[in-house]
Amino acid sequence: MAMPDTMFQPAAYEGHDRLIAGIVLAVVTFWLFAQTTLNVLPVMRTELRIDNGIGDIAVSITALFSGVFIVIAGGLADRFGRVRMTYAGLALSVIGSVLIAASPCGTAIFLIAGRIIQGISAACIMPATLALMKAYYTGAARQRALSFWSIGSWGGSGLCALLGGLVDATMGWRSIFWMSIIVATASAMLIRGTPESRGDARVATQSFDWTGLIALLIAMVAFNVVVGQGATLGWSSPVVLALAVAFAGALGVFIYAERRCAHPFVDFRFFENSIYLAATLSNFLLNGVAGALLVVLILVQEAYGLSSLQSGLLTTGYLLAILVAIRVGEKMQQRCGGPRRPMLLGCAMTAAGIALTTFTYVTATGYVMIAVMGFTLLGTGLGIYATPSTDAALSSVADARAGAASGIYKMASSLGTAFGIAISAAIFTALTAPGGLSPVRAVAAGQPDQLRFAAAVALWFNVAMVLLAALAIRIGVPKPHDIMEGPVTASP
Repeated sequence: MAMPDTMFQPAAYEGHDRLIAGIVLAVVTFWLFAQTTLNVLPVMRTELRIDNGIGDIAVSITALFSGVFIVIAGGLADRFGRVRMTYAGLALSVIGSVLIAASPCGTAIFLIAGRIIQGISAACIMPATLALMKAYYTGAARQRALSFWSIGSWGGSGLCALLGGLVDATMGWRSIFWMSIIVATASAMLIRGTPESRGDARVATQSFDWTGLIALLIAMVAFNVVVGQGATLGWSSPVVLALAVAFAGALGVFIYAERRCAHPFVDFRFFENSIYLAATLSNFLLNGVAGALLVVLILVQEAYGLSSLQSGLLTTGYLLAILVAIRVGEKMQQRCGGPRRPMLLGCAMTAAGIALTTFTYVTATGYVMIAVMGFTLLGTGLGIYATPSTDAALSSVADARAGAASGIYKMASSLGTAFGIAISAAIFTALTAPGGLSPVRAVAAGQPDQLRFAAAVALWFNVAMVLLAALAIRIGVPKPHDIMEGPVTASP
């Protein structure tokens, strides 16, 4: 049996609003600044003179590296301290932002390197701050704290497009990343003085599963390059085929290693709890709808002629809705006696919002109105889903393993984002590239704008992901009176 978490942290300490504010700003450093590229990508591609495929990889690679390293960072937070790991993440955020802001024209090396470092930064921050929330807040106070954490995470994803367009129009896109340094510094100052919190002391004596980490990293990088560069290099080219084989082989090695390892990189025993499994899987799929944001923001700029600022303004309703709906989801969970209903309602509204944006064959004015309504529904759905899902995942695990469990849950978030962006961008690019998937593109023969057809197909893919998330919740999350499972320890 795992030791209780209270043995490794000050029992008398209770979290306060200053800590919540510092944690929210720490989480925002990833979404608000790393993800502004969803909106300013066309401007960055033009200034840095990089092609569409490299640009798509630059967008998704941050979430990919965050997802790959987030579990190890969660485990390290349990071992060496969650406050210390948060500080490390903030320092990496500063380094990554400097590299991106200083990117010279004509090369993507600084941009890609900075994006990778930002991904590792998020890997350090996300599970550590979630574990701090669980360690220092209880009951209704924890749900309130998690609501604010969700505001920093999901709300930051909404604010990024709006702020990115505003800053790009007034000061240039590079200023976004200089500003991130200020936010990271403010976060560190607010968190300063928080007592250290650790997990199970026995974790420090366990060997690390390097085989699992390396295999997953190879699989995810190969997948990202295949999806991002497949249309450019040719889906049947030797390079793409070799990378596809590398992906399949590395994924097989990862699964085999995790099932046989005494202390696996990803402990599959967490998924023996159906609630944790459903929360994590639906979290992966719903984070994938970041691909819908990317597709719509590129479409309105390239097909309808909107600027980055104008396209960012389309997400205002998304931002406001998600900020309000996060607290609504918290209250709904309390009144409904569990997370099932708000999670399902959130999925329904998210699917409806994305479905609205698939009506791409309308006038510019009509699509602007549709996009505003669709983004508002999307934000409302994600906001209602956020807190119940996070609380369901954390409540299903023992305190001493909160860092590792949070790492897996947030790995699902990051890999879901990377997956959704990569697949959505690949569909969009393939259906608009000369000679790319011509049999499919022929369906749109005679239409004046292939961009609109490609966008609609990519957006329907996002709707399908949300429907799968709802199915996972219906199967895995029981009704309030049926909940019988206790927390999972996943202890050796």
